[in-house]
Amino acid sequence: MTALTLSTAAAPGLRADAIVIGVGKGGKGPVVAPGADAVDKAYDGRLAGVLETLGASGAEGEITKLPAPAGFKAPLVLAVGLGAEPENGDAYDAEALRRAAGVAARALTGAKKAAFALPLADAADAGAIAEGALLGAYSFDAYKDNGKDAKGKGPLGEVALLGGKPRDKEYKAAVERALTVTEELNRARDLINTPPNDLDPEAFAAVAQTAAKEHGIKVEVLDEKALEEGGYGGILGVGAGSAAGPRLVKLSYTHEAASKHLAFVGKGITYDSGGISLKPAGHNETMKCDMSGAAAVFAAVVVAARLGLEVNVTGWLALAENMPSGSATRPGDVLRMYSGKTVEVLNTDAEGRLVLADALWAASAEKPDAIVDVATLTGAMVLALGSRTFGVMANDDAFRAAIVDAAEEVGEPSWPMPLPEHLRKGMDSPTADIANMGERMGGGLVAGLFLREFVGEGITWAHVDIAGPAFNEGGPFGYTPKGGTGSAVRTLVRLAELTAAGDLG
Repeated sequence: MTALTLSTAAAPGLRADAIVIGVGKGGKGPVVAPGADAVDKAYDGRLAGVLETLGASGAEGEITKLPAPAGFKAPLVLAVGLGAEPENGDAYDAEALRRAAGVAARALTGAKKAAFALPLADAADAGAIAEGALLGAYSFDAYKDNGKDAKGKGPLGEVALLGGKPRDKEYKAAVERALTVTEELNRARDLINTPPNDLDPEAFAAVAQTAAKEHGIKVEVLDEKALEEGGYGGILGVGAGSAAGPRLVKLSYTHEAASKHLAFVGKGITYDSGGISLKPAGHNETMKCDMSGAAAVFAAVVVAARLGLEVNVTGWLALAENMPSGSATRPGDVLRMYSGKTVEVLNTDAEGRLVLADALWAASAEKPDAIVDVATLTGAMVLALGSRTFGVMANDDAFRAAIVDAAEEVGEPSWPMPLPEHLRKGMDSPTADIANMGERMGGGLVAGLFLREFVGEGITWAHVDIAGPAFNEGGPFGYTPKGGTGSAVRTLVRLAELTAAGDLG
């Protein structure tokens, strides 16, 4: 785990493996960003020219390495691109700082210590740089020899934020928040990356139980017997084909002064083969990530507890493994859901909405002020928004806008999506109350309409489809690694913070 400190030390005298500075992209070439003054001075004010000679432009994510000037105890200066230089002397925004810090942390894999001299004007900047560096330093090496990457290197050991104010309450709070959020987000990444033979529903539930005990969160786990007795037909139906039984985990964080209650519901398919409607070749290899929604919910509840937020937060993890076997649910079967409604299963690979439906109804019974479900739900959402943006649907336009705003604030790309009423008719079933499939076009919206059927009357609800950004199959970028990303964790945490502060309606 990468350590992080605020430091008032001057860059030349700090013992470290590297000094990280920022470079902006100006109209006439690279521009040295605030924070790099000591390095620029050591180059007699010619650092921008030196960087340009080395091919630097200041473009976002660009890395340029050069020897540290004489008199510096660190041997290396690492210049990271911040993107376009702000106009009119404005500061770089938080997301530019996060991404730059993440890129630098990845570039310094294997280093023991790095001093970050990025633009740091206030406590918010310190929090953003800390967050980016700690997320960028993440690596999942649990199944590799000695916990090292393919080149035999471990993650960056320590980050020192130069220009920080270790005795300032706001700075300390910003960094402590960043540490808490990134620790739990990285634990969510670990869960997403864990092979499905080591993370079935029972194992996931055990992780949640351990964390709940550690952080004073009340936990309840419903196993197969309890699910059957309770009538959770959706979760049971999805898990029927697997030797690993399903679970419904309820995590309850309460604050004695809280007046608001949020419920988060996460899809937790620990492996999705598609069931009897088996996925085609080439679509199974990453399906360990189909529990990313539950991982995000789990992390968000733990963060709320660790930060002591003045809001009650309940997390529901709907866990099952979707497998084909003689006992698996078949296309054409009818399931009686926890709500009492019946669902004709036309496609067993549309299983996420079935487990979520039961959990949504269970969450609704507690009459929270709002429910947000998070799920890697549809390939249609990936086709619509690509691999880096999640879609947001809701039964309340203002609430949907609030989630999109919160996501933008923390640096998670999202987009508001509609729930067109005309698409509901496509799910009419001659046999049951509703079918789990509707029109093919607009499939992501159809899934949202299905879920809406299982939200209690009068309850504000939103659906977040993270199918695109939950698992990065390409190369790493910014502070985002290859593999599990922890998408939506920071958005959920921000929603909880806004609610606690009374800033969310």
